[in-house]
Amino acid sequence: MKIKICGLTNIDDAFAAIEAGADYLGFVFYPHSPRYVAPADCARILEAIDHLRGEIQTVGVFVDESLCFIREMIDVCGIDLVQLHGSESPRALEALSGRAYKGIRPRTIEQADHLAAEYAPINMQPALLVDTPHDLLYGGTGRTGDWSIARHLAQRYPVLLAGGLKPENVAEAIRQVQPWGVDAASGVESVPGRKDHKKLIEFVQAAREAVVQLA
Repeated sequence: MKIKICGLTNIDDAFAAIEAGADYLGFVFYPHSPRYVAPADCARILEAIDHLRGEIQTVGVFVDESLCFIREMIDVCGIDLVQLHGSESPRALEALSGRAYKGIRPRTIEQADHLAAEYAPINMQPALLVDTPHDLLYGGTGRTGDWSIARHLAQRYPVLLAGGLKPENVAEAIRQVQPWGVDAASGVESVPGRKDHKKLIEFVQAAREAVVQLA
């Protein structure tokens, strides 16, 4: 079970996520998000944790950005993976040569199957991030989605489950969906863009314990 803590904006929270046991750290490059991190700040954070890079993976989250900008952020910040969270085409995934996966927000199983057929790359982990659908927001809504849809996809693909996950519900989400990994942002915050370090520890512990119980 992989654990991603997303929406990191400062060095203290990045270290707290690592110390809590996160496997992936997410940095949001969408300017309209309250969790937006400026490229220079992201570069400083990643430089500060560089000595731990063998233990964790870093993920840049983009919404309908140009491939040129994404590649620049990979180079400037040293990001390991890219999460495309807008309306990007499957060609964008292909152009990033196995370093990207797609965030989807399906409302039905039929739509989930269609999106997976388009976007789930071969031999990519995760193949998809499944988030809660929302008419206006791309993520960070604090709302849980329909876990039966995510479970349907998780039976066939390495799915990273997102959407309203927090210490109180992550164990049940893991039991129901059995995903490849879980992703938290608003559920482990004190205010948008600032993590609650106690919640980080509780989230990771709850997720790890749920996995043990499933074994």
